[in-house]
Amino acid sequence: MPLKKTAIGRRAFIKNTSLAGGGLVLGFSFLNSCTDRQAQTMTAKEMPEEWFEMNGYLKIGENGLVTILSPNPEGGQNVKTSMPMIVADELDIDWNDVLVEQAPLNTDAFTRQFIGGSQAIRRGWSGLRLAGASARQMLIAAAAEAWQVPVGEVTTEAGVLYHRGSDKSVGYGEMAAAAAKLPVPEEVPLKSIDDFDIIGTSKKNVDGLKIVTGKPLFGSDIHREGMFIAMIVHPPAFGLRLKSIDDTEARKLPGIKDIFTIKVFNEDYEKTFFDTRSFNEVAVVVGNSTWEVLNAKKALKIECEPIEDATETRDRFGSKWEQHTPAGMESTADHFAQMEKMAVKGGVVKRRDGDPEAAFKKAAKIVEATYTAPFLAHNCMEPMNFFADVTSEKAELIGPLQKPEFTEQTLSARLGMPLENIDIQMTRLGGGYGRRSYAHWLVEAALISQRMKAPIKLIYTREDDMTDGIYRPAYLAKMRAGLDANNNLIAYHVNAGGIPESPLAENRFPAGAVEHYLAEEWTIDSNLTVGSFRAPRSNFMASAEQSFLDEVAEAAGKDPIDFRLELLDRAKNRPVGENNDYEADRYAGVLKLVKETSNWEKAAPKVSRGVSAYFCHNSYAAQVLDVVVENGKPVVQKVFCALDCGIVVNPDSAKNMAEGGIVDGIGNAFFGELTFKDGIPEKSNFDTYRMIRMREAPKEIEVHFVKNEIDPTGLGEPTFPPIFAALANALYRATGDRYYHQPFLSNKSPLMG
Repeated sequence: MPLKKTAIGRRAFIKNTSLAGGGLVLGFSFLNSCTDRQAQTMTAKEMPEEWFEMNGYLKIGENGLVTILSPNPEGGQNVKTSMPMIVADELDIDWNDVLVEQAPLNTDAFTRQFIGGSQAIRRGWSGLRLAGASARQMLIAAAAEAWQVPVGEVTTEAGVLYHRGSDKSVGYGEMAAAAAKLPVPEEVPLKSIDDFDIIGTSKKNVDGLKIVTGKPLFGSDIHREGMFIAMIVHPPAFGLRLKSIDDTEARKLPGIKDIFTIKVFNEDYEKTFFDTRSFNEVAVVVGNSTWEVLNAKKALKIECEPIEDATETRDRFGSKWEQHTPAGMESTADHFAQMEKMAVKGGVVKRRDGDPEAAFKKAAKIVEATYTAPFLAHNCMEPMNFFADVTSEKAELIGPLQKPEFTEQTLSARLGMPLENIDIQMTRLGGGYGRRSYAHWLVEAALISQRMKAPIKLIYTREDDMTDGIYRPAYLAKMRAGLDANNNLIAYHVNAGGIPESPLAENRFPAGAVEHYLAEEWTIDSNLTVGSFRAPRSNFMASAEQSFLDEVAEAAGKDPIDFRLELLDRAKNRPVGENNDYEADRYAGVLKLVKETSNWEKAAPKVSRGVSAYFCHNSYAAQVLDVVVENGKPVVQKVFCALDCGIVVNPDSAKNMAEGGIVDGIGNAFFGELTFKDGIPEKSNFDTYRMIRMREAPKEIEVHFVKNEIDPTGLGEPTFPPIFAALANALYRATGDRYYHQPFLSNKSPLMG
């Protein structure tokens, strides 16, 4: 077994030996109540009378039952099951004896307690293993001391300690009290991959029964006696700010407790990376019930005025940047005209290999294309909400968010309250995809509760959420490729930008595979607020790049997969440059796997196929999509997906995430679009904002994982970006038309006439 220094996770092992029982006690109370999960797993064991807390992740009952806390928010990616699986495997406990609870925010006990960037398992892998292994080693040490035998002679299996030489054995529960009094070992052995018992096996979602039976799990379910309902009213258009409110009629309605305005951030506050807010000042309506508050919202009259140009300094994890917000009322038609103009002018050179200008002049054939993508709304199924109970002494907050650690710091600054007086508890997220990283609604809820001197639940309507940001930016990319007389790719130029950020990843494929390569970018400032959207930036660049490579392959007279493999072989054996951020072997590996599993060369009759592959979030995904056209409409028959994301912790969960990313991507590729006219979002609910429907999802999805011993990498996002191009390339083969502009089924699309 490899040895691991416990110093990596010292914050998870804070001791307080002055307390009765001598347990390892952290700065929060573990949850001891029986749950539905316990009802399923406790046929052999009853709830223990006493718990012994071993470290930040787990506690062991005297009867051997183990509670493992899942530290990160659960947003459907199943970390609440997968993270405890990692701890349980290193602890060497029977999964049937494990109970799982959601940990509250606690920066003393846990690090990086948030979700985003598909990094939860990747970043938590070592610490989670360490937590389980450390507790196991303490149990071994306690048994060795009790039996007076060498530590090295004590073994474990499924929650039982053994000394084979003396034929002694004892369950973990019987040694828990003694183990909890021991010091944390300086280093602990970790299991070899071949010895994993739980990791790599499929375990059911620990919240599964609650989900299907409608038990309270989400922020929307929170209720407290005496709690008020609050909603916000924001200006109707970006480029406006609140000037005044007329609440005369609204106050006359039954159940209304108060109407006022709040400023989310103080004027002198330096916003951090996730402190994005569309409208800093909003009106608030507080009442007894949702229905009463909704009626008062409709009766409230607000007056707005234009904003002025502004530039503010913001903090990006310790580094500063200037954010410029222009005045004016923006429209989608103007956006794309502006982007086209910027792309023609060129941009800031981010990477240059060889002499691309000279190579293009010598090229026997040049392929050019322009790709665009619109703004997108996140449209989480559960609109934004949060419960808050703020007094002069403390703040208790409960709800769904992705970055509680950062939000807590913002809230502390806004309330002028020490962090130790703020308690944020996390509920299951009814969708996130980046939207719940920007938790301005939590700050709003806290300010409303503070003003009302009462507990409140803030609820956004669907219209509030969709017209209040935060959006996926609009993008444009111009691609150019030069082929020599032998149809070899000798020059490649990508010019990409967006409103208000660039999607360019200059060191990704095909960088490193082309002798003469140029990547440049540009941006256009906007007063529309944008932020992370599932696989930020990659969700567009994969679509543009992989669609374009298919067109280049066709111009070269080569099979699309063989063309990519040819380039990856060059990147492996004769790489250009030193900053290529992908491993050519692993990239080629998923392409070869999807080629094999899809039987690429032998599509069924009347089926048109498209392929795509992309590297992002430290993982590699390749997809083959089969489409047929029925009654003039595209029908996705099947998607084959190959993934290299390192060790797969929970195969069923991993497959579910891959499938979810694929369906989500197809839906956005076909329909996703948010347009603006004079600053006003032209869609505000699902009657106009088209989402994918069940009948439009692929009839079948087949997912295959590359088996290796690489530590886990990203999984929640990597299958999302490449599916756009797999669909576009399949549609081209079905219709003969290239799909350069998203959404593919807009009124301008060939399939729509």
